Amino acid sequence: MQNAKDTFYEVLRGRLAALNPDRTIVLRGVTRPGVLVEENELITDVAEPDCFRMRWTKTATDANGALPMVIQQCEISYETAGTATNAGMDRGRMLAAMDGELLAVLKEAPQNAVKVNYAGLAFGHAAVSMQTNVWWSGVNFGPETMKNDRVMRTATIEVMSFQEAGER
Repeated sequence: MQNAKDTFYEVLRGRLAALNPDRTIVLRGVTRPGVLVEENELITDVAEPDCFRMRWTKTATDANGALPMVIQQCEISYETAGTATNAGMDRGRMLAAMDGELLAVLKEAPQNAVKVNYAGLAFGHAAVSMQTNVWWSGVNFGPETMKNDRVMRTATIEVMSFQEAGER
């Protein structure tokens, strides 16, 4: 399951960087594309505005078939206070721009990717392509809500993959 989550994150991050190279965040002194996975970050980093925050919420397995199919729900939350130049009165437009970016990167063809095992990167080894793919559903946008001076939304996507031998 972790390989599918990592692969989906890397695809989303790479596509966002290509679509809008200005959508970045700075975490612990490193500038990177504006996507983070909450379970992989310090608690203080999770409140970053103007970025996409991924959270894995549900997992189901369908064991009917040659390989078990794993279905994981990913929530992507994002918020903005707008721009200082406009005293935040453009926050609705900024949220709409983020809606468009998320839709564009998720709907970009193909809506799948070869699953990759990134575990070796921590030890100086290369990422390894696996035998199966990761694919995802359409995006379901939740309602726009207010949080202090920020406007926010949470979108959900189902990410599917086959669990290969030896995967956990």
